[in-house]
Amino acid sequence: MSPEPEVVSLSASPTPPVGTLVVLARERMPDSVVSALELGILLGARGRHPGTGSTRDLWEALATIAAHDLGAARAIEPHLDAAAILDQAQRSEFPEWPDGGDRTWGVFAAEGGRSPLTATASGDSWLLNGVKPWCSLAGQLDAALVTARLDDGARRLFAVDLHHAGIDVEAGSWQARGLTEIPSGPVRFSAVPAIPVGEPGWYLDRPGFSWGGIGVAACWFGGAVGLARTILAAARVGEPDPLMLMHLGAVDRHVQDSRRALEEAAALVDDGSATGREGRMLAKRVRATVANACEEIARHVGHALGPAPLALDAAHAKRVADLELYVRQHHAERDEASLGRDLVLDERSPW
Repeated sequence: MSPEPEVVSLSASPTPPVGTLVVLARERMPDSVVSALELGILLGARGRHPGTGSTRDLWEALATIAAHDLGAARAIEPHLDAAAILDQAQRSEFPEWPDGGDRTWGVFAAEGGRSPLTATASGDSWLLNGVKPWCSLAGQLDAALVTARLDDGARRLFAVDLHHAGIDVEAGSWQARGLTEIPSGPVRFSAVPAIPVGEPGWYLDRPGFSWGGIGVAACWFGGAVGLARTILAAARVGEPDPLMLMHLGAVDRHVQDSRRALEEAAALVDDGSATGREGRMLAKRVRATVANACEEIARHVGHALGPAPLALDAAHAKRVADLELYVRQHHAERDEASLGRDLVLDERSPW
């Protein structure tokens, strides 16, 4: 019987409390995309969304899964984000929206590409047409929340049934060597019926947009912890040389930086402090902190261990490739420039 996966905690305590979602994740740790999506349904059904008092538990569950397998976390995180979005819509001023139920959900909100996705009113209904890029697991999910452009150029969120005949998942475009089990290619929509979720602009303006971005960073963090555990295990074999110890110390510093950033963010989200401009700036800071830590941890682990684990340890090689691709959801210098712009526009002193 394999040992129970270790928890990735956001607490500095050596004996931190373990939340309900973390317990469930450890008990049902997935070994495939199918079992990951099944776990996502179970986690989402608990209603522990960001901002409802259980943000730390949620992010620790994602990090714990990611430390085990980043591909599993990459499959689960969008489903939980969709569940949180639907919950926010139902709790807002908007009327009834689709219930997540026992369906598997994705969130397809990337823009660009050829023939951008548009939404057209047809009587009391809406139809989607065009191509949406970066649609992760579209061929394996039941439904998705999708952003589309309206005639006036505004952006609006819609719920769609991915089993509809007008959905065409373009196969063969996913050439990645990381997250190979999470194909994220384009999907063509041809007169696909869609249900509006929120008014135009609501998807980006709601507080949960920033919180969801930090949830992705929690997954990156978990993947980095997986790498950190690899170098720690290697250092504990025999007498480590000074360079190994230096790399291990640097890795620990970056892990702790990320942990503290996520722990603080979880508390701010739950106490209502992370909304509006504050929430957006918090997300940018946390994501930048964690993304930088991931890159530095991967560098230190690579320098310390050399090529052997990349060539001979399948789990390690997969984790490195998965993390390198996943963390590129952070737009590096562009996102830091966006944070700098926010600091300039805010008349208050940030430090």
